Amino acid sequence: MPQGPALTSPEAGPLNGKPFCPDTTRDVGRGAGGFPVRHSLWGILLAVPLTAFGQGKEAKAPKPTVAAEKTAPGAPGVNWEGQVLRATGVGAPDLKASNPGQARLGAERIAKRSAVQNLMDQAGRLHISAGRTVADELARDDVRKRVEAAMGGYKVVARRFFSDSGVEIDVEVPLSALTASLFAPPAADTVIAINGAGAKKYTGLVVDARGLGVQPVLAPRLLDDSGKALYGAAALASERRAATAVAAWFQSLDAAKKASLVGDKPLVVKAKGSKGSDLVLASEDAKALVEANTRFLAEGRVVIVTQ
Repeated sequence: MPQGPALTSPEAGPLNGKPFCPDTTRDVGRGAGGFPVRHSLWGILLAVPLTAFGQGKEAKAPKPTVAAEKTAPGAPGVNWEGQVLRATGVGAPDLKASNPGQARLGAERIAKRSAVQNLMDQAGRLHISAGRTVADELARDDVRKRVEAAMGGYKVVARRFFSDSGVEIDVEVPLSALTASLFAPPAADTVIAINGAGAKKYTGLVVDARGLGVQPVLAPRLLDDSGKALYGAAALASERRAATAVAAWFQSLDAAKKASLVGDKPLVVKAKGSKGSDLVLASEDAKALVEANTRFLAEGRVVIVTQ
């Protein structure tokens, strides 16, 4: 019985001494009227892991053919300590592509669109303040366009390639890009004044809010007993708005004190209560903050501890 043409793969090398040509066609039988039926070997090869391998025993998902470029730094979602938003995009191969390379390029384009949509979904679930989410703001067309543009500036942190030419990518966007797209520059009469006088004694601020049951939000504020705002998005310098979020959120006081964001000499204050997502500082701590040189506040060097 004559043998069929020899095949190989880029990983395995030639079989039977013949090269692999995925776009080569061959007769596979006779159709109506006696005309030969011809199929692309590339189409047949792509169909194998999706059909034949899935019959009989439990079908298995395609496995990556190469190691990921970089280990993913974290699960999809928001990382409040690192101030980044992460998502994964998935792209299936185009079985009509003429060769595996084109199929993979198409899959990666789909994965990128998927990643942006997943970033938008993740962002929509975040709270700007108590009772107000990003999704609420996305109802406005101008805000949605700005946020979509911000999400489109993602960074790819890992790629995974699969044997069927499918692709997965992990992406991340800094929270500062999201907040910059959400918050307009404050009006002159709402800017929070920063004390730049005196020696620079502190390099950042750590707010101990343990025991208050507060949850991370994008736009927290610090208040004194009278309700006056001592810190918030309106305190950020205009040149820093695209580079830093309003605050990082930690679950460990020790880790917060060592965070690079607040430097090696942070001022540590205690929040004695909360009003929604606003934190009210103890009187003595509010006084210490007002009297200190707090130029670090204009740079967003603030960490809030919740547990």
